[in-house]
Amino acid sequence: MKLLDTLVEEHALIDRVLGAFRTYVGGLGDGAADPDDGRRFMAFFGDFAGHFHHDREERVLFDALVRHVELPSDRGPVQALVREHAEMAQWLRDMTPLIERGPRSGDEVVRLQALATRYSQALWRHIDAENSVLYPQANERLVRCGIHGLPDRQMSDAEAAARAQGAALLARYRPLEDAELVRGDGCFMCRAYGERCNGLEAEWWTELEWEEFHSRDASD
Repeated sequence: MKLLDTLVEEHALIDRVLGAFRTYVGGLGDGAADPDDGRRFMAFFGDFAGHFHHDREERVLFDALVRHVELPSDRGPVQALVREHAEMAQWLRDMTPLIERGPRSGDEVVRLQALATRYSQALWRHIDAENSVLYPQANERLVRCGIHGLPDRQMSDAEAAARAQGAALLARYRPLEDAELVRGDGCFMCRAYGERCNGLEAEWWTELEWEEFHSRDASD
């Protein structure tokens, strides 16, 4: 499905720019980073990752899953991922004043690094959950419901500029790989699992799928 393929491609860019952002924040304390690049990072995450990428997930993909696949909107994967979008947007707003004026003390550097770590780790795990579970399941189940394509939209000028700035920042800041973050596929790796979403079988499977599962299990 073309929209899902496009969202995966956007994840690849967002993933790398997150690593570059962590490198940038790490360089602010010793003067190795250009303060003006902070605004470019904020524009990338706010305008491209937020206003463009997350907006299309919510307004197009999640809406289709609720209307056609009959996933609930008040619990499970849709509710959990929308909540994560909102959480990460707030953390981005928390970082913005420090980024725009630059940290003025050692304590502010430490606070910004902590915020950047929390934001990046959450978004990396969010990307893994969507790539490994949400998108494959969405594609399979939408096709099963007769939906073979989803509408998309063009980027606005601001969103396109933010994307271009993010790609350019990769040439200036080598993406960091967070050794403390364990990444991987599947529901068990999602930070919402067991709290706001009970996983693939509990949230996605239909009664027919459960009947087929029990039938196979009984025949083994």
